[in-house]
Amino acid sequence: MNAWNRVGAMLTTAVACAWLAASPGWAATPRSLTLAEALVMAQRNDLGVVRADGGAQNARASVRSAWGAFLPNLNLSAGTTKQLTGAGSTRVENGQVVITSRQPWSTNLGASASLTLFDGGRRFFDMGQARANRVSAEVDAATARWQAALNTKQAFFNVLAARETQLAAAAQLEQAERQRVDAFARTHAKAATRSDSLRAEISVRNAQLAVTQAATDLASADAALGRAVGSLEPVTAAAGDSLGSATIALDDSTLAHLVEDAPSVRAARAVRDAAREARKGAWSAYLPSLTASWSRAGNGTGDGPAWDAATLDYSASLRFGLTFPLFDQFGREAQLTQTAVAVRDAEASLRDARLAARQAFTDGLGGFREATQRVASEVATVEAADEDLRVQRDRYSLGGSTLLDVLSSQAALDQARRDLIRARYDQRVAKAQLEALVGRDL
Repeated sequence: MNAWNRVGAMLTTAVACAWLAASPGWAATPRSLTLAEALVMAQRNDLGVVRADGGAQNARASVRSAWGAFLPNLNLSAGTTKQLTGAGSTRVENGQVVITSRQPWSTNLGASASLTLFDGGRRFFDMGQARANRVSAEVDAATARWQAALNTKQAFFNVLAARETQLAAAAQLEQAERQRVDAFARTHAKAATRSDSLRAEISVRNAQLAVTQAATDLASADAALGRAVGSLEPVTAAAGDSLGSATIALDDSTLAHLVEDAPSVRAARAVRDAAREARKGAWSAYLPSLTASWSRAGNGTGDGPAWDAATLDYSASLRFGLTFPLFDQFGREAQLTQTAVAVRDAEASLRDARLAARQAFTDGLGGFREATQRVASEVATVEAADEDLRVQRDRYSLGGSTLLDVLSSQAALDQARRDLIRARYDQRVAKAQLEALVGRDL
């Protein structure tokens, strides 16, 4: 583990070189983001979040429209017409002789209102359906935010893993160069064959390749993080966020309770409720509807286009209408069948959403625990492999072992470091997936 500390100072230069090599058009140094800053940017810029927020806004407008169905329709009208020719003449309309006014201007004013008094309860059911759709849309928006958070955390943790891999590659290169020095010294002293120096050179070249690959992976991970947070400027994960291990503060029973009200479950429940309200609304087609309307209009003529309300002739009317559908070619029956099918589908989807959430919870919690144990195990493995490499190098310098033994220990240490990096990444992602599942930080 001491080798990791010795190469820490090399990271800044390596990161800058990686960015210049992988992205020649971007000369700017990437801006460091903490995980909290990255999540805020993702909540604002993620495409899925923007679309889901738009859907929620439309759903809220639908609820407002459903409320408006209980209010009367109001209309105002006004118009003026100038008769260019034929003033004071006569014409025949429908067999009747009509004498046009000698005044060229005619004016009209009007107001009307209509209100549905009874529609079989459809407006109430439409209101319930609109509210359920609003809940579903708002849950979808919340789900989109947690999905964006999950994607951002995965991208962020990829950067951390790539940076840890770069540290491991730098340590590997430093150790390979030390082994090459030892191999050349023993070969020069006739204490080892030329094959040792050749193998040591190959080991250095492999380590250099690992450093280059790690720099490329880091640049790619930074670019993926920039896309996840919606930044047009180059960004990277802040180094301070790489410290510490992921933990879950809640116990299993509390987590299981949260899963029963997971965002996916709430969204499916809202869809089920909306389908039920639509089913109720379909029955209202068998009931009569009662409407009322009122209108008042004034008409008059004059020598100019100005309205003079006092000179107009007014008429008013109040009308009630009753409509009772007797037969509509089985349209109502078809609608009832469709809504009944939609209810069954929604109930099945709700059941499946609950089961899927439970399965995801079981898999996610198990994966988190397994990754946590792997982290502890790999930490011990890295320490043991590092000590084994030290012993083999000391023995090789004294002639007690071969370079193959040293290279074998080096390969074991490199693999242990990669396994540790992977275990840490899996642990962080498993926790993020559980947070996205239950819709809250853990």
